[in-house]
Amino acid sequence: MTMSSIGRRFAPLAALALAALSAPAHAAAPADPSGTYLTEDGRARVRLEKCGPANDRLCGYVVWLKVPLNDKGEPRVDFKNPDPKKQARPSLGHQLIMGLKPNADAHYEGKIYNSEDGKSYDVTIWTDAPNELTVRGCLIAFLCKSQTWNKVVDLAPGQLAGPTNGPNGPRSDPEFATGSPKPTAKAGAKAAPKPAAADAPAAQ
Repeated sequence: MTMSSIGRRFAPLAALALAALSAPAHAAAPADPSGTYLTEDGRARVRLEKCGPANDRLCGYVVWLKVPLNDKGEPRVDFKNPDPKKQARPSLGHQLIMGLKPNADAHYEGKIYNSEDGKSYDVTIWTDAPNELTVRGCLIAFLCKSQTWNKVVDLAPGQLAGPTNGPNGPRSDPEFATGSPKPTAKAGAKAAPKPAAADAPAAQ
């Protein structure tokens, strides 16, 4: 067999290999970590769920606190939040994982809020085991720490079990809240006549 015939035999294979290398790589979708997890220090339970208009992001909410009351016996509030409008909101039920996006490593990445210091940090979240979640937070690029959160299926006393933004449920931050669509009037329907305005009472 001549070298030219060998070349003719392997040319199609080489072309296929080259095409495979030049084709754009599609990142695998991350495993869905939705569920409720106990943080590594055991001080909180965090519920993760899909969010966003396309339901492709990941949000998380504090649904249980080991110590829900402060030293005065009052429910804890997010008093260190840099946003004055959020400083009086209850710590139980607040959103701490902010619409994480899938990345090229099949993980979710974005921001996590720490109510203990009122600061937000870069975070990457993924799951390699059915009942475990790896949470890697970074203060700066080279100062990162990983934690393992364990999934729970029971309901602890005082845990919020309702739907997000619903009765007995956590509350999403306004920028992540998804409102229900407003009803639209049917085509050809006539608007109901407005009642006649009553005369304003005379000033006393």
